[in-house]
Amino acid sequence: MTIKEAQSAVDHWIKTVGVRYFSELTNMTILMEEVGELARIMARKYGEQSFKESDKNQDLGDEMADVLWVLICLANQTGIDLTEAMKKNFEKKNLRDFDRHRNNEKLF
Repeated sequence: MTIKEAQSAVDHWIKTVGVRYFSELTNMTILMEEVGELARIMARKYGEQSFKESDKNQDLGDEMADVLWVLICLANQTGIDLTEAMKKNFEKKNLRDFDRHRNNEKLF
């Protein structure tokens, strides 16, 4: 699925199953909640925290998809074409960071 297809699929789902989009502010808050759930799993899987019984069956990919879902909702609501935004972001990073990481001794 391309980013454009994902934006279209989320929009279709929202309008047919979800009834309507939550407000932008509500979705921004939901995004923070979803990022927190992702962070919780990351801290336990890759960090020093141990899993609680209720966390053991959490799916890292599913949590990442939840973050992406809400981000796509926000993009749709605000008229952002994420494919174009990503292209522009790559251009920016390629110009700004062309030598930055290669010259970072901490990375070697």
